[in-house]
Amino acid sequence: MGLIETLGRYSREVSAGLNLYIPVFQKVRIVNLAMIPLSLKGYSVITKDNAEVQTNVTLNYHVTNAKKFEYENSDSVESMIQLVRGHLRDIIGKLDLNEALGSTSKINADLSLAIGDLTDTYGIKVDRVNIDELKPSASITESMEKQIRADREKTAAIAKANGDARSIEIEIKAKNEATVSSAKAEAEAIKAKADARAYEIQKLNDTLASVDSKYLTAQQIQALHPWQDQILIR
Repeated sequence: MGLIETLGRYSREVSAGLNLYIPVFQKVRIVNLAMIPLSLKGYSVITKDNAEVQTNVTLNYHVTNAKKFEYENSDSVESMIQLVRGHLRDIIGKLDLNEALGSTSKINADLSLAIGDLTDTYGIKVDRVNIDELKPSASITESMEKQIRADREKTAAIAKANGDARSIEIEIKAKNEATVSSAKAEAEAIKAKADARAYEIQKLNDTLASVDSKYLTAQQIQALHPWQDQILIR
């Protein structure tokens, strides 16, 4: 599209093709209506928990109103860029670091909605906006890495402590089982000896009980014979 300026002032719009204008008094300002890509790199934003993050944003836009784009703003593209950065700052500023790092899709959607159609303001429409990269600052990254290392070391220490405790528990259990087994074996041996002794006594009692009383009397008389002989000799 072309904009005809007469003596430096906007006169009319002309479409592509054959158009007449008066040289010297008039000139044509060409406006590109095609979609234009734009990259915004290294923009620093602060999250809700005061963490600094670096963002790289790409967007595509096209001119929808050539007159507004060229004459009603000193720099419509720069104004659009500042608007995008302002909305991005507001959106990320409502999120903490972890939420921001895990919500790029939501941030893209919120940013597109916030920008909307800028035709009435800058004669521009943003067709697509995307956060290509969202990463913590170098100091935050270093702190996160230290925290990760500390967590890993803590986990390893806990695992080792649990392993040592389990080993001690198994060792104590084995010793206790060995002690119990030894005590049981000793008790069983004592019981076996006692049972054997009781059996011997019982057998002896049974034998004594079965001896005939007459036999005992005869034995007693026989035991007295030597004494009787001694008495008679005297």
